Amino acid sequence: MPKHGKKYRKAVDGTDLQLKLTVEEAVSKSLSSAFAKFDETVDLALGLGVEPKYSDQMVRGACPLPHGLGKTVRVAVFCKGEKEAEAKAAGADITGAEELVAKVKEGFLDFDAAVATPDVMALVGQVGRLLGPRGLMPNAKTGTVTFDVAAAVKEIKAGRVDFKVDKAGVLHAPLGKVSFGPEKILENLRALLTEVNRLKPSAAKGTYMKAMAVSTTMGPGYKVDPTVIRKFIEGGA
Repeated sequence: MPKHGKKYRKAVDGTDLQLKLTVEEAVSKSLSSAFAKFDETVDLALGLGVEPKYSDQMVRGACPLPHGLGKTVRVAVFCKGEKEAEAKAAGADITGAEELVAKVKEGFLDFDAAVATPDVMALVGQVGRLLGPRGLMPNAKTGTVTFDVAAAVKEIKAGRVDFKVDKAGVLHAPLGKVSFGPEKILENLRALLTEVNRLKPSAAKGTYMKAMAVSTTMGPGYKVDPTVIRKFIEGGA
């Protein structure tokens, strides 16, 4: 069993972490138990009834959050010609094609998200092994391979979360900062769950959203009763 510090133990004192809560209760308890000196991130762990090893059951996408993520995002855009000016005007931090790929090969990875136009994806593929493990590889499924670079950059800058179910069938995603308060976190969560629900694979059988927990960076995870998730998505209390 891992040992927890005094602050963690104080935060969970008298709390049954196995208790299944409503979505609102889980968010409220998670925020109230945050104890770090910094503004912790609120995180979602969502267990899905899918088999990710099968391509037709992979759940992957992106969702603009109503209140963003509460952090500055540096965006790199792999593009050429007039698209560079378009990307810069939209707020891109770094742009380029051959020269940007060369910088990445040399170890430059000082950005949090990447967008690419389809015509330079062959170039970007040369650094796929560097970008992929860091979650930086542009992908059409998440809207980051597009000629509409301005829209993609603005969406990422405004606060968009990219998500992908892992090998165990669990989807992890940030929901914002503790300082947002419960109302904004709940609105971000509803937007994300709505998009994940929309992406339910037709090949998935049985219960789709099987388990859910909300936590902060340093805090405990509060479990949600999976039977209330659909009602929450639809706007019910």
